[in-house]
Amino acid sequence: MKKTTMLAAMAATAVAAILPSLAAAQETTLKVVSAFAENSAYVKRLENWIERLNAEGKGVLQLQFIGGPKAMPSFEVGNAVKTGVVDIGLSTGAFYTNVMPEADALKLTRIPVAEQRKNGALAYIQKIWNEKGNMYYLARVVEHQPFHIYLNKKIDKPDLSGLKIRITPVYRDFFSALGAQVMQTAPGEVYTALERGVVDGYGWPVGGIFDLNWHEKTKYRVDPGFYDAEVSLVVNLTRWKALSPKQRAFLQQQGLNFEGRNDFWKAYAQEEIKRQAAAGIQTIRFEGAVARQYVERAYAEGWAGAIKASPQHGPKLKELFGK
Repeated sequence: MKKTTMLAAMAATAVAAILPSLAAAQETTLKVVSAFAENSAYVKRLENWIERLNAEGKGVLQLQFIGGPKAMPSFEVGNAVKTGVVDIGLSTGAFYTNVMPEADALKLTRIPVAEQRKNGALAYIQKIWNEKGNMYYLARVVEHQPFHIYLNKKIDKPDLSGLKIRITPVYRDFFSALGAQVMQTAPGEVYTALERGVVDGYGWPVGGIFDLNWHEKTKYRVDPGFYDAEVSLVVNLTRWKALSPKQRAFLQQQGLNFEGRNDFWKAYAQEEIKRQAAAGIQTIRFEGAVARQYVERAYAEGWAGAIKASPQHGPKLKELFGK
C-alpha cells in the first residue's frame, strides 16, 4: 500500500510539473512587424489591437510586435512574411509588389471591404495571396483614405510636367501619365528629399503627413483625392496552417473585429483635412468635368498598369473591385 501510495504521489507530482509546459505548448506567439513608422496612426491602432488580442488570447495565441521600419525596411516586409522571417506583417500592397504585382491593385477598390467579402473579391485575393505570396490575407484595416498629390509648387491644371514627384508603385502610372518625373523612395527618406529640393512633391493618403513631419515642407494638397489607401494584415501561410483550428478561428475573428472598426478612418480623414488647413497647407481644387476626368484618368491608368503587370488576374480584379 505504501509503495502504491508513493507511486501515486510521484505520478501526481510529475503531472503537476508538466502541466505548465503543456499549457504553454497550447499557446503560440506570433511575431508582427510593420511597414509603417511606430508613431503613425496605422501602428498606434495596430498596437491597441494587439493589446486587446493578447488580453483575450491568453492560453491560445499571443502577438509580439517587433517594430516598424527601424526593425525592418518598409519594402522588405512583404518578402519577410512570404519567407517566414516574420509571422505577420502590417503593410500596403504597394510595398510588396516585388512579391507579387497584384498587390498594388488593392488601391483600386471602389467598394468597402465588407462588400468585397460578399461579392467574392476577398476570396479571389485570398487565392492569389496564397498561391503567389505564401500569405494568408487576414484583414484590411485601413480604408476610406483617398490619396492626394502634395506639392511645393502651385499648378492650375492636372499637369505635373517639369515636376519631380516622389512615388511608390501606387502612383507610378498615374503621375507618369500626368508628365511627372517620378522617383521612388522609402517614407523615411521623403522629408530630406523635400528639404533638399530633390522632389517637388509626393503622393500620400489624406492622413498621416503629420506623423512624418512632412507638413513642414508641404505647401499644397490637390483635390479631389483618388484611389483608396489600403493597409492590411498578412500572415505567413505556412505559419497559418501550422496553427491549431482554435488558434486560426481566434485570429480570424480578431482580424474581422479590427476590420470592423474601419469607420474610424472617415472621421480621421476630415480631421486631417482641417489640420492641414490649420498648418497652412493650401488646397488646389479641380472642379466639375476637370475633377471627374482627373479621377477617372487615375483609375484608367491604374488599371492599365495592373492588367499589364498581371494579365492573368488584373481583369478579374477590375471586375470585382468596381462600383
